[in-house]
Amino acid sequence: MRITSFAASVYLFFFGASLAVATDKPNVILIVCDDLNDYIEGLGGHPQARTLNIERLCESGVCFTQAHCNIPICAPSRASFLTGLYPHTSCNFGFDRWDQNEVLRNSRTIMDQFRANGYHTLGTGKLMHHLNRQEWVEYGNLADYGPFAFDGTERVAHPDVPSPYRDIGTIDGSFGPLVNLTGRTFADGKSYSWQTGNWKGMRSLRVDSQQDRDMTADELNGKWAVDKLRELANQSSGKPFFMGVGFIRPHTPLIVPDRFFKQFPLEFIKLPVMKSGDVEDTHHRSVRGIPAGKEPDSERTEDMGSRLFTKLVTSYDTQDEALRRFIQAYLACVASVDELIGQILDAVDNSPLKGNTIIVLTSDHGWGMGEKDYLYKNSLWQESTQVPLIVRAPGIVKAGGVADHPVSLIDLFPTLIDLCGLTGETKKNDKGRPLDGHSLRPFLENPKTDEWSGPDEVLTALYKWARFYDPAKQSYSLRSKDWRYIRYSNGKEELYHNAEDPYEWTNLASNPEYASMLESFRAKLDAKLPEPASAPAKSADEVWKDNFFRKHPKADANQDGTLSWPEYQIHKAKVDARKAAKGKNNGDQ
Repeated sequence: MRITSFAASVYLFFFGASLAVATDKPNVILIVCDDLNDYIEGLGGHPQARTLNIERLCESGVCFTQAHCNIPICAPSRASFLTGLYPHTSCNFGFDRWDQNEVLRNSRTIMDQFRANGYHTLGTGKLMHHLNRQEWVEYGNLADYGPFAFDGTERVAHPDVPSPYRDIGTIDGSFGPLVNLTGRTFADGKSYSWQTGNWKGMRSLRVDSQQDRDMTADELNGKWAVDKLRELANQSSGKPFFMGVGFIRPHTPLIVPDRFFKQFPLEFIKLPVMKSGDVEDTHHRSVRGIPAGKEPDSERTEDMGSRLFTKLVTSYDTQDEALRRFIQAYLACVASVDELIGQILDAVDNSPLKGNTIIVLTSDHGWGMGEKDYLYKNSLWQESTQVPLIVRAPGIVKAGGVADHPVSLIDLFPTLIDLCGLTGETKKNDKGRPLDGHSLRPFLENPKTDEWSGPDEVLTALYKWARFYDPAKQSYSLRSKDWRYIRYSNGKEELYHNAEDPYEWTNLASNPEYASMLESFRAKLDAKLPEPASAPAKSADEVWKDNFFRKHPKADANQDGTLSWPEYQIHKAKVDARKAAKGKNNGDQ
């Protein structure tokens, strides 16, 4: 295309001006670890945690000791904080694709907002649970939960994990060191090797020794980030960047190189502080129809956290041994990702990027380690809702600051907008929603300040699969500086005085002395939520068709936004034919 001299001068004027503005903008690196709880130095979750690099980031930034997620399970949590919208705002409480949710797809993600403001956006690893490549200018590696043990036929749990825990499966039933398996004799008589990969395909992961092996997915993502940072540091354009780095660990399977396990000798692992019978005055299980103090009568009624705990304990001689083995693997995974974080810090600090690059470290949610007989995420207790949140913003933060005011991941998006001076609406149109959170800048400038526009309590929702989500009828927690209030979808309540009961051992909800406190929290929660709605009357067949439509959007032949039964039947026949021809469903291309 030819450009006239006049048009060229106009183009250069406006384009040059935008570049001049962009040059003044800080860069941003957002590091998201999966399932990382408070087992890092500085948060005090486990006294043996080794996270020297995360501690280094704390010393140059502000650490929030009471940061919490807004829903403690992967997909909806990431959809929430990367769009800046509460689950009850979008009705995205589950594992449906976020980019097919009407509110979320009509609202900008963090990376899209940065791109709209002239940033180069690039990412790698697991960030959004369902990757939409169009949200990024540049993307590295897809999410990969490996390594996986492979018995020659299928991927299985680590061969050192005993049953019944290993029977849970390749992901959640697996932990242990990444070592050379060749020539080893196992109880089942099988030979094992390693694989890694994702839905697009698996590949062998060679492990000849600790020094001679292929890189794990997290190591590849760390290397990708470091290589890109070196390139960006040497660019002369001055265009700012937003980089997202998603590390899988310490998500299960808890498999990392053996040298990290050796840092935590099994016999010296300290167990978390727990109270026998602590689960008896709680109501988490009641959502699944199990009365307080009772055990589930089948795996069908058992929630995942109780199931993992029970299976782990019954797989070893004692509960102590079971927890020590799992905690050893978790600490090893945390140490491994800390090393990768250190490499990113080195790449920034040893380059011209150091003085103008904001670094944020967080997680999508926490993880319970056996407290309340629960080994998982997706609870409304402290272990599951609390996340690390560390922000380094050169020239703004009080280095080494510690903020203990309750904040949540919903505040991340407005904070970055504030720090980077971004402009423009975050909702794309009237079907989108404005941001729900508040900028954390006041705490970055003065971690002990009482002057903040945000709330005094953190709101967290609980995921439970449903065909229709009425926001007013879900389970929620409110966490203030000194208290936690939980109201489950069935009306059951828990109340903890965290200032005096930090482990949330004593549920005070039925104690008449705290009736006024209970009423206060009820009113606060009701004020945050919309009025109850009526669930649409849909048959099981209609729900089935809707689920098929989400997986196969091209089934909508006339592109009118709805899937008719004739369209469903025609496309379903095509999918079945492909299955029969290929022996497996490769998805709807």
